[in-house]
Amino acid sequence: MQNVRVRPATPGDLDEIVAVFLGCWRETYAAVLPQRTVDLMTDEKAHALWGRVVSESEPGDLLVAHAAAPEQLLGVARTAPVVAGTGHLASLYVRPQAQGMGVGRLLMDAALERLERSGARSATLWVFRDNAPSLAFYRHLGWEPDGEERTQPEFGEPELRLARTLGREGR
Repeated sequence: MQNVRVRPATPGDLDEIVAVFLGCWRETYAAVLPQRTVDLMTDEKAHALWGRVVSESEPGDLLVAHAAAPEQLLGVARTAPVVAGTGHLASLYVRPQAQGMGVGRLLMDAALERLERSGARSATLWVFRDNAPSLAFYRHLGWEPDGEERTQPEFGEPELRLARTLGREGR
């Protein structure tokens, strides 16, 4: 995508990260999740969550896609530490107005490269089971359900774990 770059997030990005995240919750998720679930994510909860993520993330674990003109943060991705050769894509959010423009792919590629450099040979992520657009996006990029499911008490909606191989075999 032209004029968009991916870079490590800084504390100064917090408000824009929260805006991207809430945009996804309130616009994108509203089409795929029950309204009661969407309503659970208040401005205060989102700011507290991402404030903690920004302050606790290791350098390079939190990435943002930033447009130069007009200057705007378009998306955010977060990786988690590699354990036994498996990395985890903990978050991938793209501003609703930028979805379908390649921002998610740019962030995904950068996050997976980060995991590979950290020694990961495979990766996992969680996605809401009923989020068909995101499932289609991930499947298009080589992610497949690995049979694990969960329902986090704070959201009450089933999630599927997806996995994929990294490196030459995964691309």
